[in-house]
Amino acid sequence: MNEVKTPKKPLLYYYSIALLLLLLFNFLAMPRIAERRVQEVDYGTFMTMAENKEIGQVEVQETENRIVFTNKDGTAVYKTGMMPDNDLTARLYESGAIFNGEIIEQADPLVSILVSWVLPIVIFVALGNYMTKRMMKNAGGPNSMMFGMGKSNAKIYVKSSEGIKFSDVAGEDEAKENLAEIVEYLHDPGKYREIGASMPKGILLVGPPGTGKTMLAKAVAGEANVPFFSMSGSEFVEMFVGMGASKVRDLFKQAKEKAPCIVFIDEIDAIGKKRDGQLGGNDEREQTLNQLLTEMDGFEENTGVIILAATNRPESLDPALTRPGRFDRRVPVELPDLAGREAILRVHARKIKVGDNVDWNKIARMASGASGAELANIVNEAALRAVRDGRRFATQADLEESIEVVIAGYQKKNAILTDKEKVIVAYHEIGHALVAALQTHSAPVQKITIVPRTSGALGYTMQVDEGNHYLMSQEELENKIATLTGGRAAEELIFKSASTGASNDIEQATKLARAMITRYGMSKEFDMVAMETVTNQYLGGDTSLACSAETQAQIDRQVVELVKTQHQKALQILTENRRKLDELAKYLYEQETITGDEFMKILSQNSELQN
Repeated sequence: MNEVKTPKKPLLYYYSIALLLLLLFNFLAMPRIAERRVQEVDYGTFMTMAENKEIGQVEVQETENRIVFTNKDGTAVYKTGMMPDNDLTARLYESGAIFNGEIIEQADPLVSILVSWVLPIVIFVALGNYMTKRMMKNAGGPNSMMFGMGKSNAKIYVKSSEGIKFSDVAGEDEAKENLAEIVEYLHDPGKYREIGASMPKGILLVGPPGTGKTMLAKAVAGEANVPFFSMSGSEFVEMFVGMGASKVRDLFKQAKEKAPCIVFIDEIDAIGKKRDGQLGGNDEREQTLNQLLTEMDGFEENTGVIILAATNRPESLDPALTRPGRFDRRVPVELPDLAGREAILRVHARKIKVGDNVDWNKIARMASGASGAELANIVNEAALRAVRDGRRFATQADLEESIEVVIAGYQKKNAILTDKEKVIVAYHEIGHALVAALQTHSAPVQKITIVPRTSGALGYTMQVDEGNHYLMSQEELENKIATLTGGRAAEELIFKSASTGASNDIEQATKLARAMITRYGMSKEFDMVAMETVTNQYLGGDTSLACSAETQAQIDRQVVELVKTQHQKALQILTENRRKLDELAKYLYEQETITGDEFMKILSQNSELQN
């Protein structure tokens, strides 16, 4: 939790103290500083010094009823009270004292004002400003609750011809096509007014994290060459009720002043969640949402203010926010397909030096299911690997290894497996690969390794589809479950026991089998009845059962039966091809890493396969 700091005293408190110190300084300190130290003596001493001609300069101050004089050297100043003395002038003349010089020099009025008032005020104002800045820094900055209450801290990107363009965003052709219409409207709104059409007030970008929703919004502003206001939904959330609503008002006030422009609210689900109407809820968030709804309704037609918002939880948004007239259009920004991944890789590859023989199509196929952010990370990891190895450019091997780093983590240099463990892992991974290769409708094996990774995997088998794969049949899903159980089946066949290495395989197989029964309707008993609902589809797809306890027990039994059947299938395949299993496992044990081509070459040699 963030530390809650003690509230600071008001700024008026510190300025009051400064003014008091200034007054005390002028009335007490300055007279003492401006005036030399004067020694008070009696009148007799004055007369004696005059007779002895020891007086240098003298001034008779009748208004003050005193005489101020110095010694002959002028090193000491004396004062005494005046007495009735008619011979005073003659006595002073005989003593040789100087009458016309002032003993105490009066300061220049301008200098006195500067020293007494202006200089202290400047010092205290500077000190006050310094203290104010320190207080603002400790309180969270000028936009904190204390100093920036009600002010939006939106990042404003003014017109720029060098900003992000649509050409910088690859793999999202459908989204760019939808947003290009907005750019055209901002360039030529008259064409739309002529026919009577009005552009959507709000556009909602939805999709998984890392797919480029924020970049697309910036690209729209870059293409349209208009001001771009960017703010996160969490920045509207405040401790005090009403502050978030005030920030919304301030944001849209600025937008109207700079129209035509684009307002982008990232992670809008932070303030746009459904209102449940329960007492004691988050009044601040609801007021912020209500103010946002009001501002969007308050826009006149064709004002030139376009609102873009991004979220990866569209199902959690309030229906009042997503209705026509507010966020009229929903633009999905999905994970890129094969062509999209290749285009994204090429865009990011322009930022680094790569070899001429890189097969981008192969890299894109290996990175199946990766988002734009993950693909950018893959390219960067390849560049870093090239630097570590002392090369001036990234190669095909660097890119392939970087994909493995993203999938399974870095190689563990210090992880040394025992010979027994190494043999078990080799048979486990060959079990996966052999079952996959000997089944139809399975993705080809790309690579097999028994080198431990930082993710915890002691080895893995990589399968890569040849092209886009949008649908999976029941047979393909069952084959995939069989492939997942192939590692355990190989252990059972060779060592007559099981290890803990199949934990992840078990989890994936169970999840896939349950989805076949509860969501995909691949069960004769339940037919096409959904037993499970998916929430947060863009954030991992959390599921919840929508059936009775009795039905849930039936589902559990069918899941067990399905996985068990495929497990037996995998065991049968490996038993029938035991010799190839031993041969491939031995080769993998010796080499530690083999390619798919090497695997298929050994598999197809000198024997008939049973499948």
